[in-house]
Amino acid sequence: QEQDLRGYIDHRDEKIGRKIRDAEVNKLPFMLIVGEKESEQGMVSVRKKGEGDLGMMTIDDFAKIALEEVNKNIVKF
Repeated sequence: QEQDLRGYIDHRDEKIGRKIRDAEVNKLPFMLIVGEKESEQGMVSVRKKGEGDLGMMTIDDFAKIALEEVNKNIVKF
């Protein structure tokens, strides 16, 4: 199911640790990590800024979490 979310893919030829660190420095609210294991299972590994690793989940489950976060932030304004 399509959701109104946007993101980008880090295609740089860097180690995963470097990519994660760069995402943290850039204060990205969420990171989705898709390696071989996640791809085989149809899952993504999710990290949230300030909370760390949220574990593996389906992309639909992640979309629900992300949209809840967006709506929570909209209400603040």
